Amino acid sequence: MENIILIGHGSPKKDANNIELAGRLLHNTIHPNCSGDCVRVAYLQFAEPEIFDAIRECVESGAERIVIHPYFLSSGIHVTKDIPEIIRKAEETYPDREFIYTEPLGIHQKLVHVVMERIYDANGLKPQDIEKRSFEIISEEMDLSSVPPEQVPIIKRVIHATADFEFRNTLVFHPDAIKTGIDAIRAGKDILTDIEMVRAGINKRLLEKWGGRVICSIQQSAFSHQQSEVKTKAEMGIESALKENNNIGIIAIGNAPTALLKVVELFNQTLTPDPNPLVIGVPVGFVKALESKALLSAQKFPFITNLSRKGGTPVAVATVNALLKMAEGK
Repeated sequence: MENIILIGHGSPKKDANNIELAGRLLHNTIHPNCSGDCVRVAYLQFAEPEIFDAIRECVESGAERIVIHPYFLSSGIHVTKDIPEIIRKAEETYPDREFIYTEPLGIHQKLVHVVMERIYDANGLKPQDIEKRSFEIISEEMDLSSVPPEQVPIIKRVIHATADFEFRNTLVFHPDAIKTGIDAIRAGKDILTDIEMVRAGINKRLLEKWGGRVICSIQQSAFSHQQSEVKTKAEMGIESALKENNNIGIIAIGNAPTALLKVVELFNQTLTPDPNPLVIGVPVGFVKALESKALLSAQKFPFITNLSRKGGTPVAVATVNALLKMAEGK
């Protein structure tokens, strides 16, 4: 078993001894969903735990390999002398354990990005500047060179909405999906959503420029609450809207797998407008969510989906809003 110890200098000012947050972030990054104490913190002086105490705790918890990282910017006397002396003492005390001592933070390109963010923050960013900088960070931290160019704006906006880079690999596009969506927007087609939250998040100002509306029929369903013996409200709302409105160009489902399954069923019965609308199916959850999206990904009509349990309103909204921006030429 391996443990990691982040070492801070420590300060007489208690509020300054806060590298525990960095430790938690590191732990969540390298060991997601782990409840153990794989990453610990320690201080050289003025704060607890001290370095040797943290090492002892690692040993007592069963760690056979202990990685020690000096959370310092440069290789000063603490990094080159004080901390190594403590490690040598630990090696003598625990000769059957392996100790790895890393370089300090030092000079690194990503630290330059951190400084830039601090400068942006100090200048008081406007909302549009924050969004612009967010997209810049996404471009810096993720390689999209192998992604078809027309998909990039959607992938970026989904990641911007979720802060989840996994969507880079899980989003799936039908070859005609983006063209179908943009053509529908420019033709003044309506956008149908499964729930009100998705409807509320879509940029109606951009859509109304082309003459389209965002509609949701969940409130018109026959039941006031979901019943296991009948269709869900979202499913009934989608079905009734498709039967009553022949101007639907995009269907955005971010919540209800049952609604997505109903769409696939209706489309295969040709009970939908011609040509078929673009289906954005990204419901989130553990029951039927992934199954419904896998089924959608095998269809011949235009779709955008993601093959994982993740998804939800932010993903559906971000996808539609990306298409709206693209239709506008941005």
